[in-house]
Amino acid sequence: MKIPNKSKDTEAPKKVKKEQRSSKWAFLIYKESAPEDYIDVLNQIAVPYILSPWHDKDIDSKTGDVKKAHKHGALFFDSLKSYSQVSNLISDKLYGPSHVEVVMSPSGMYSYFTHAENPEKTEYNIEDIESGAGFDLDQFLVEQDPDTFLKEVIDVIEEKNFTEFEELVYYARDNDINLLRMIVNKTFFFSKYLESRRYNPKRSKDESTN
Repeated sequence: MKIPNKSKDTEAPKKVKKEQRSSKWAFLIYKESAPEDYIDVLNQIAVPYILSPWHDKDIDSKTGDVKKAHKHGALFFDSLKSYSQVSNLISDKLYGPSHVEVVMSPSGMYSYFTHAENPEKTEYNIEDIESGAGFDLDQFLVEQDPDTFLKEVIDVIEEKNFTEFEELVYYARDNDINLLRMIVNKTFFFSKYLESRRYNPKRSKDESTN
Protein backbone atom coordinates (compact mmCIF):
# COMPACT_ATOMS: atom_id res chain seq x y z
CA MET A 1 0.00 0.00 0.00
CA LYS A 2 1.22 3.53 -0.71
CA ILE A 3 2.02 5.82 2.19
CA PRO A 4 -1.09 7.97 2.49
CA ASN A 5 -0.80 11.55 1.44
CA LYS A 6 -3.43 13.34 3.46
CA SER A 7 -3.28 16.63 1.63
CA LYS A 8 -5.85 19.33 2.20
CA ASP A 9 -8.94 19.32 0.02
CA THR A 10 -8.28 21.02 -3.27
CA GLU A 11 -11.74 22.47 -3.45
CA ALA A 12 -13.60 24.47 -0.83
CA PRO A 13 -16.37 22.29 0.64
CA LYS A 14 -19.93 23.38 0.24
CA LYS A 15 -21.83 24.24 3.37
CA VAL A 16 -23.51 21.11 4.63
CA LYS A 17 -25.22 20.69 7.97
CA LYS A 18 -23.01 18.39 10.00
CA GLU A 19 -26.07 16.79 11.57
CA GLN A 20 -27.57 15.98 8.16
CA ARG A 21 -28.29 12.25 7.84
CA SER A 22 -28.86 10.00 4.86
CA SER A 23 -28.35 6.39 3.78
CA LYS A 24 -26.79 7.39 0.42
CA TRP A 25 -23.61 9.47 0.34
CA ALA A 26 -21.36 10.59 -2.52
CA PHE A 27 -17.62 11.09 -2.14
CA LEU A 28 -14.42 11.71 -4.09
CA ILE A 29 -10.99 10.05 -4.10
CA TYR A 30 -7.82 11.10 -5.92
CA LYS A 31 -5.51 8.62 -7.64
CA GLU A 32 -2.39 10.24 -6.19
CA SER A 33 -3.50 9.78 -2.58
CA ALA A 34 -5.96 6.86 -2.57
CA PRO A 35 -4.61 3.52 -1.32
CA GLU A 36 -3.61 1.18 -4.14
CA ASP A 37 -5.89 -1.46 -2.66
CA TYR A 38 -8.89 0.91 -2.44
CA ILE A 39 -11.20 -1.87 -3.64
CA ASP A 40 -10.08 -4.15 -0.80
CA VAL A 41 -10.55 -1.26 1.64
CA LEU A 42 -14.10 -0.68 0.43
CA ASN A 43 -14.93 -4.37 0.60
CA GLN A 44 -13.65 -4.48 4.17
CA ILE A 45 -15.91 -1.55 5.06
CA ALA A 46 -18.70 -3.86 3.85
CA VAL A 47 -21.08 -1.13 2.67
CA PRO A 48 -22.47 -1.45 -0.88
CA TYR A 49 -20.56 0.97 -3.12
CA ILE A 50 -20.18 2.13 -6.70
CA LEU A 51 -17.25 4.00 -8.25
CA SER A 52 -16.89 5.92 -11.49
CA PRO A 53 -14.09 5.17 -13.95
CA TRP A 54 -10.91 7.14 -13.25
CA HIS A 55 -11.64 10.65 -14.50
CA ASP A 56 -8.20 11.41 -15.90
CA LYS A 57 -9.14 13.60 -18.86
CA ASP A 58 -11.35 16.23 -17.20
CA ILE A 59 -10.42 19.81 -18.09
CA ASP A 60 -10.56 22.67 -15.61
CA SER A 61 -12.79 25.23 -17.32
CA LYS A 62 -11.00 28.11 -15.60
CA THR A 63 -7.38 27.18 -16.30
CA GLY A 64 -7.64 24.77 -19.24
CA ASP A 65 -5.44 22.29 -17.36
CA VAL A 66 -6.20 18.60 -16.94
CA LYS A 67 -7.61 17.95 -13.48
CA LYS A 68 -6.00 15.46 -11.14
CA ALA A 69 -7.22 11.91 -11.80
CA HIS A 70 -10.09 11.09 -9.50
CA LYS A 71 -13.06 8.81 -8.96
CA HIS A 72 -16.57 9.76 -7.91
CA GLY A 73 -18.15 7.24 -5.61
CA ALA A 74 -21.24 6.53 -3.54
CA LEU A 75 -21.91 4.44 -0.46
CA PHE A 76 -25.35 2.90 0.17
CA PHE A 77 -25.80 2.25 3.89
CA ASP A 78 -28.65 0.20 5.35
CA SER A 79 -29.32 2.91 7.92
CA LEU A 80 -29.03 6.69 8.19
CA LYS A 81 -25.52 8.06 8.66
CA SER A 82 -24.45 11.58 9.55
CA TYR A 83 -22.26 13.84 7.46
CA SER A 84 -19.42 13.58 9.97
CA GLN A 85 -19.62 9.77 10.16
CA VAL A 86 -19.22 9.40 6.39
CA SER A 87 -16.71 12.22 6.10
CA ASN A 88 -14.45 10.63 8.70
CA LEU A 89 -14.81 7.22 7.04
CA ILE A 90 -13.72 8.53 3.63
CA SER A 91 -10.81 10.60 4.90
CA ASP A 92 -9.52 7.92 7.31
CA LYS A 93 -9.92 4.84 5.10
CA LEU A 94 -9.56 6.17 1.55
CA TYR A 95 -7.62 9.40 2.21
CA GLY A 96 -10.19 11.31 0.21
CA PRO A 97 -11.48 14.88 0.68
CA SER A 98 -13.52 15.24 3.85
CA HIS A 99 -16.42 16.83 1.97
CA VAL A 100 -19.22 14.37 1.16
CA GLU A 101 -22.70 14.95 -0.24
CA VAL A 102 -26.09 13.31 -0.02
CA VAL A 103 -27.01 11.41 -3.20
CA MET A 104 -30.13 13.14 -4.48
CA SER A 105 -30.48 11.32 -7.82
CA PRO A 106 -28.92 7.91 -8.64
CA SER A 107 -29.65 8.49 -12.35
CA GLY A 108 -27.91 11.85 -12.23
CA MET A 109 -24.97 10.20 -10.48
CA TYR A 110 -24.74 7.59 -13.25
CA SER A 111 -24.67 10.32 -15.90
CA TYR A 112 -21.96 12.17 -14.00
CA PHE A 113 -19.90 8.99 -13.70
CA THR A 114 -19.67 8.57 -17.49
CA HIS A 115 -20.52 12.08 -18.79
CA ALA A 116 -23.06 10.37 -21.03
CA GLU A 117 -25.30 13.45 -21.02
CA ASN A 118 -22.45 15.95 -21.44
CA PRO A 119 -21.11 15.74 -25.01
CA GLU A 120 -18.78 18.67 -24.36
CA LYS A 121 -16.93 16.57 -21.77
CA THR A 122 -14.81 13.45 -22.20
CA GLU A 123 -17.06 10.39 -22.08
CA TYR A 124 -15.86 7.53 -19.91
CA ASN A 125 -16.43 3.82 -20.50
CA ILE A 126 -19.33 2.26 -18.64
CA GLU A 127 -17.26 -0.95 -18.46
CA ASP A 128 -14.85 0.81 -16.07
CA ILE A 129 -17.49 1.44 -13.40
CA GLU A 130 -16.58 -0.52 -10.26
CA SER A 131 -18.82 -1.78 -7.48
CA GLY A 132 -18.92 -4.28 -4.66
CA ALA A 133 -20.00 -5.28 -1.15
CA GLY A 134 -23.40 -6.36 -2.43
CA PHE A 135 -24.14 -3.47 -4.80
CA ASP A 136 -26.13 -4.84 -7.77
CA LEU A 137 -24.41 -3.08 -10.67
CA ASP A 138 -26.30 -4.96 -13.39
CA GLN A 139 -29.69 -3.93 -12.04
CA PHE A 140 -28.46 -0.38 -11.50
CA LEU A 141 -27.31 -0.06 -15.12
CA VAL A 142 -30.59 -1.43 -16.46
CA GLU A 143 -32.56 1.01 -14.31
CA GLN A 144 -30.43 4.01 -15.34
CA ASP A 145 -30.22 3.25 -19.08
CA PRO A 146 -33.36 1.25 -19.97
CA ASP A 147 -33.58 2.48 -23.57
CA THR A 148 -30.27 0.86 -24.50
CA PHE A 149 -31.29 -2.53 -23.12
CA LEU A 150 -34.76 -2.27 -24.64
CA LYS A 151 -33.20 -1.76 -28.07
CA GLU A 152 -30.82 -4.68 -27.46
CA VAL A 153 -33.68 -7.07 -26.72
CA ILE A 154 -35.56 -6.02 -29.85
CA ASP A 155 -32.39 -6.49 -31.91
CA VAL A 156 -31.94 -9.98 -30.47
CA ILE A 157 -35.53 -10.92 -31.35
CA GLU A 158 -35.04 -9.76 -34.94
CA GLU A 159 -31.60 -11.31 -35.41
CA LYS A 160 -32.59 -14.68 -33.91
CA ASN A 161 -36.03 -14.55 -35.52
CA PHE A 162 -37.73 -15.40 -32.23
CA THR A 163 -41.50 -15.70 -32.16
CA GLU A 164 -41.96 -17.38 -28.79
CA PHE A 165 -41.45 -15.75 -25.40
CA GLU A 166 -39.81 -18.93 -24.12
CA GLU A 167 -37.09 -18.68 -26.77
CA LEU A 168 -36.28 -15.15 -25.73
CA VAL A 169 -36.13 -15.98 -22.03
CA TYR A 170 -33.83 -18.97 -22.57
CA TYR A 171 -31.52 -16.89 -24.76
CA ALA A 172 -31.27 -14.08 -22.21
CA ARG A 173 -30.77 -16.53 -19.34
CA ASP A 174 -27.82 -18.15 -21.11
CA ASN A 175 -26.24 -15.03 -22.61
CA ASP A 176 -27.01 -11.80 -20.77
CA ILE A 177 -28.55 -11.40 -17.33
CA ASN A 178 -29.14 -7.69 -18.02
CA LEU A 179 -31.41 -8.53 -20.94
CA LEU A 180 -33.24 -11.04 -18.76
CA ARG A 181 -33.92 -8.30 -16.20
CA MET A 182 -35.32 -6.08 -18.92
CA ILE A 183 -37.54 -8.91 -20.23
CA VAL A 184 -38.89 -9.60 -16.75
CA ASN A 185 -39.68 -5.90 -16.27
CA LYS A 186 -41.30 -5.59 -19.71
CA THR A 187 -42.98 -9.00 -19.97
CA PHE A 188 -46.26 -7.67 -21.40
CA PHE A 189 -44.53 -5.57 -24.06
CA PHE A 190 -42.27 -8.38 -25.30
CA SER A 191 -45.07 -10.95 -25.19
CA LYS A 192 -47.21 -8.75 -27.42
CA TYR A 193 -44.27 -7.95 -29.69
CA LEU A 194 -43.47 -11.65 -30.19
CA GLU A 195 -47.15 -12.43 -30.76
CA SER A 196 -47.29 -9.70 -33.39
CA ARG A 197 -44.27 -11.16 -35.18
CA ARG A 198 -45.72 -14.67 -35.02
CA TYR A 199 -49.03 -13.72 -36.64
CA ASN A 200 -47.88 -10.97 -38.97
CA PRO A 201 -49.39 -11.90 -42.40
CA LYS A 202 -46.61 -10.17 -44.30
CA ARG A 203 -43.94 -12.09 -42.39
CA SER A 204 -45.71 -15.42 -42.97
CA LYS A 205 -45.95 -14.68 -46.69
CA ASP A 206 -42.28 -13.78 -46.90
CA GLU A 207 -41.26 -17.01 -45.20
CA SER A 208 -43.44 -19.13 -47.47
CA THR A 209 -41.75 -17.72 -50.59
CA ASN A 210 -38.25 -18.51 -49.32
